[in-house]
Amino acid sequence: MSSLRSGLKWLSVASTIVMLLVLLGGALVTKTESGAGCGDSWPLCHGELIPSNITPELVIELSHRVVSGGAGILILALSVWSWLALGHVREVKPLALISFFFLVLQGLIGAAAVMWGQSDAVLALHFGISLVSFASVLLLTLIIFEVDQKFDATSVKIAPRMKFHIYGIILYSYLVVYTGALVRHTNASLACPSWPLCSRAGLPTQMHEWIQMGHRFAAGLIFVWVLIAFIHAFKHYRNQRAIYYGWMIALILVSLQVISGALVVFTKLNLFIALGHALFISCLFGVLSYLALMATRSKYNEGKIDHNHTISK
Repeated sequence: MSSLRSGLKWLSVASTIVMLLVLLGGALVTKTESGAGCGDSWPLCHGELIPSNITPELVIELSHRVVSGGAGILILALSVWSWLALGHVREVKPLALISFFFLVLQGLIGAAAVMWGQSDAVLALHFGISLVSFASVLLLTLIIFEVDQKFDATSVKIAPRMKFHIYGIILYSYLVVYTGALVRHTNASLACPSWPLCSRAGLPTQMHEWIQMGHRFAAGLIFVWVLIAFIHAFKHYRNQRAIYYGWMIALILVSLQVISGALVVFTKLNLFIALGHALFISCLFGVLSYLALMATRSKYNEGKIDHNHTISK
């Protein structure tokens, strides 16, 4: 039993890492404009199993397809194994279905974009759909490690006000992710040469500038909201380490997200900084997803907060 559980842990960690690579690979394809690297054929490149005309764009696109295919195999295995081994845990079956379904969905959207083309608005959904699959795999991994009861998330008690912050921020963060993906797919990353304002001239005048500034405003608002949530956690949840440190990590990640966004403009879309920008929002969404999981498990309604800011029955 212990060896089987150990194997499931290794599989879950590998699946989480590979899903993160899928997210970054998709961002790399977009940022390097390598979506047409394999022509309009899928899953083959230019209709060939082994491409004869190798280009950098082909290598990037084909590598992304290979990693995504490998992720599909890993996540299918993880979903089935966790379903059979931990199906009694309330969240395991839904997360297993969601993780695999959304991975397949993002693959189909990517294939459709290659063969028939898609609008920028639809393509912007691609990253968000992959993000849901990544978060589901991450939660599955954390639940698998939870089985050893080194940490029991069911013991966390969260008041309605904190639940509002958790649910509100994770839903709003998905909107921020979409606006960021729309910026990439509309080639609006450098539409505004200055930061934080679009230019010295004042308000944006073109659609690309409005898209860029809309994303900046959305990102600025999520930074403020996460900061407010962290301050609330600092005042009332320091005795609950998962909540307190969860918001601390979220604040660090959203700060790095804002900084990297500014550096993207200052460095004229440096590739590594741009990928870091995608990495930080992916990790932030993962942390928020775990906070949301704990919020759904919270038994706060059976207790109250005392004057020492602890939650007791």
